[in-house]
Amino acid sequence: MNRITIEELEAIPGKKLVIDIRRQEEYEKETYPGALHIFWEEFDERIQEIPKGEPVYLICHTGAKSDELTIKWNDKGYELYSLEGGFAAYLRRKLLQFMKEEEDVEKRKKDVERSIIKKFRKEIWRKFTKAVNEYELIQDGDKIAVCISGGKDSMLMAKLFQELARHGQKNFEAVFLVMNPGYNQINYDTIQNNAKLLGVPITVFESRIFDIVAGNVESPCYLCARMRRGHLYNKAKELGCNKIALGHHFDDVIETILMGMLYGAQIQTMMPKLHSTNFEGMELIRPMYLIREEDIIRWMNYNGLHFIRCACRFTEYCDTCGGQEKVSKREEVKALIRQLREKSPYIEKNIFRSVENVNLNTVIAYKEDGVTHHFLDSYDEKKG
Repeated sequence: MNRITIEELEAIPGKKLVIDIRRQEEYEKETYPGALHIFWEEFDERIQEIPKGEPVYLICHTGAKSDELTIKWNDKGYELYSLEGGFAAYLRRKLLQFMKEEEDVEKRKKDVERSIIKKFRKEIWRKFTKAVNEYELIQDGDKIAVCISGGKDSMLMAKLFQELARHGQKNFEAVFLVMNPGYNQINYDTIQNNAKLLGVPITVFESRIFDIVAGNVESPCYLCARMRRGHLYNKAKELGCNKIALGHHFDDVIETILMGMLYGAQIQTMMPKLHSTNFEGMELIRPMYLIREEDIIRWMNYNGLHFIRCACRFTEYCDTCGGQEKVSKREEVKALIRQLREKSPYIEKNIFRSVENVNLNTVIAYKEDGVTHHFLDSYDEKKG
């Protein structure tokens, strides 16, 4: 009698003809991948459907019925094989594979967490906790919506919040919030898979922002950003949160400063925290404020992680789907900063500190709460 183990069956390359001979309802509930169905009581009547001279693998509950059919029909010129142990053997192997996968995922997750606290302690962990403390971003009793876009910055931020909850002094609660504005399936699956790999329990909610923005030709990026922020605030408030956390880092801050000067004719910065003007009682915080992008990339590469770069449905400029990033004003400023850095290693820190060292006595004019103050307003009063 021809018998085959589940390990031998799965080792057979290419397409193979597998027939599940259990009841229809059992077959429909779950079966071996790609298996066809012929109930064992109907097998003799439908034997003409079985090709001769080709191996055919039969699966029943325990192997008993498939043994009987194999003995009966192999003597008549068929090449049937009975799965040893039946469908139960397949389920046992599937369970063992799942357990191994879970063990591998758990090990990978712990390695990622260990790298944050050990290898990248100075560059990432300490700068994260410094920003939290220096800018008073988290208070006891906070419930924070950690907003995850699926990129490297927000996924690292999620892990940092988990580590802070595990090792920190703050008594807070974090909700890991993912908004799906209409991602393509590849990007959405990448976010889900990375969340599982990193052990981040995400809460996903749907919006149709990409569909709405599609008709706005003039400034889709601006409209999309505003709408995304509004949806995140809404959902966070619905979940009982009083803060949302975004993954902007040090490089985002200094690029924003230069972009404001070069393209907006103004001096302003990306603040480490802001009170929402449209959602009462809500606050935005940026705990990655002091972390350099190059260190985030080093952490990502060290752990062999792969995140989406840009999930925009209109351009599809993302690593995952093989696109190339569009050159933007921000990319131009990035390139400028890189050039300046080659001449002086202090350039980036100086840009960052420039908005901390504003001397109002040497400023022509400035705005405060929407009111413009000009140096001439008090110039004569300061005569010697």
